[in-house]
Amino acid sequence: MKKNDIIEVTINDLEFPCIGIVNFENKIVKVKNTLPGQKIKARVVRSKKDSAEAKLLEVLENAFYEQEPSCKHFNLCGGCTYQTVPYMNQLEIKAKQVKNILDEILTENYEFLPIVPSPKKTGYRNKMEFSFGDEIKEGPLTLGMHRRNSFHSIINTYECRIVDEDFRQILCQILDYFRGNSQTYYHKTTNIGFLRYLLVRKAEKTGEILINLITTSQSTLNEKEFVELILAMNLEGKVKCIAHSIFDGVADAAKADSMKVLYGNDQITEELLGLKFNISSFSFFQTNSLGAEKLYLIVRDFIGNTKDKVIFDLYSGTGTIGQILASAAKKVIGIEIVEEAVEKANENAKLNNLNNCTFIAGDVLKKIYELNDKPDIIVLDPPREGIHTKAIQKIIDYKPETFIYISCKPTSLKNDLPFFLDNGYKVTKVQCVDMFPQTPHVECVILMQRSGLKDKK
Repeated sequence: MKKNDIIEVTINDLEFPCIGIVNFENKIVKVKNTLPGQKIKARVVRSKKDSAEAKLLEVLENAFYEQEPSCKHFNLCGGCTYQTVPYMNQLEIKAKQVKNILDEILTENYEFLPIVPSPKKTGYRNKMEFSFGDEIKEGPLTLGMHRRNSFHSIINTYECRIVDEDFRQILCQILDYFRGNSQTYYHKTTNIGFLRYLLVRKAEKTGEILINLITTSQSTLNEKEFVELILAMNLEGKVKCIAHSIFDGVADAAKADSMKVLYGNDQITEELLGLKFNISSFSFFQTNSLGAEKLYLIVRDFIGNTKDKVIFDLYSGTGTIGQILASAAKKVIGIEIVEEAVEKANENAKLNNLNNCTFIAGDVLKKIYELNDKPDIIVLDPPREGIHTKAIQKIIDYKPETFIYISCKPTSLKNDLPFFLDNGYKVTKVQCVDMFPQTPHVECVILMQRSGLKDKK
């Protein structure tokens, strides 16, 4: 087997996030976006002595357990790769993958609790970042998600099933509006064009909607007409904010150099476990509100009694976890790099009448050195890439009795956990929460307690 060979194989195992594995011609072959039991045709893109990687060309036969996809964009957009997998099977796959990863590094016994399903299997997302572009070169304007394995092609995901009807209607009507005028989308290769992203947020509990159009500064928006278009939509939820952001950077990310609120103010309010949280355009907030409640209940259960305890909430976002724990804690200190999120976190603490919470803006790597309090508990909810290696040792050096690590990427967790194990911490409980149905992704809550056996002097 060599590069560019076309092979036909049946996938027999799965590696996170969605990488099929098969033993073929005495090599372990990995193929992205495949499932166990599928017979596939693939092209070898890399071949070594004992392993190979191949690119999926065609699924020749579905696995016996697969079902018809509910979304017409399936296999086109780069999203819901598990959509043909019955939901209970999705949960089994995710739990197995996490446990396999943990068992590679954990030598002592720990309690692996059953995975918690999402309360909603479809229409669960409270935030989407749609991209402007075209599906084929020089084709009509589209708005939606990236085509699978494509940097440039954008699929018009007007029937996306992981959002509700309000999201779909907003997408369709705004796309129709811009197709009817002369505005062009931003071309990543030439850095020329106007339309970049459409950011939509909708609170699950309150139904409040935030819409933020992100463009370059290369043209102008008819602000009055754009606002009237949105307010005329027959939506189930209530529009609380319409904003226009300018971003001239080259990064393929929904950011803003500047922002103008065209209607309302830049926030919506969500409710979790009896607390209220104001969320702005670029604040981090869990994208599955009902799933987040399940997640935070696990965190609270794992920690147990917080009376007279000092808690550090690192990578705190809008302060959801810290505030949910604060009512029974002595003090909570949060650190978050996004200033906008920190402003909302402190605002939310006041909104919820919590006077024992303080949230600090800055990089955890730098700000952790400025904290004088000694924590009893540290909650970590880092970004997908995990914790910076320089920050992780400083965090551990506080030697709290308990760490709670919330991971959205098991492979990053695998990289970070050995630091804690080497410093005298033991993993005692693990529980996954399915925050992202129809996709390979999963959240995982890890309880670590200090044994002291390997304390570094």
